[in-house]
Amino acid sequence: MKLVVAIIKPSRLEEVRQALNSLDVHGMTVTEVKGYGRQKGHSEIYRGTEYAVHFLPKLKVEIAVDDALADAVSTAIRDAAQTGRIGDGKIFILDLLAVTRIRTGETGASAL
Repeated sequence: MKLVVAIIKPSRLEEVRQALNSLDVHGMTVTEVKGYGRQKGHSEIYRGTEYAVHFLPKLKVEIAVDDALADAVSTAIRDAAQTGRIGDGKIFILDLLAVTRIRTGETGASAL
């Protein structure tokens, strides 16, 4: 099993959700996060004063999937979240050692 973690722009969430639904992946966790990568933030003007914004709003999407689906999920997220501009995000694929469904006690792939 794999845990796919994607950091994306908030405006691309619906496209990512639809892309994952088309792969029959329906469970995900979405968290509002802040951060920066190579763009190192940006400047904004508020009431005539310029402010440096170092941490940009992003969404962290986490999806637990079977090993066979990990590459397809990663590709679907990339295609749906890509705008071609700096700050589109990153995708991480991690090994998932164990999963337990709390309601039924199922473990492993059947708990996904």
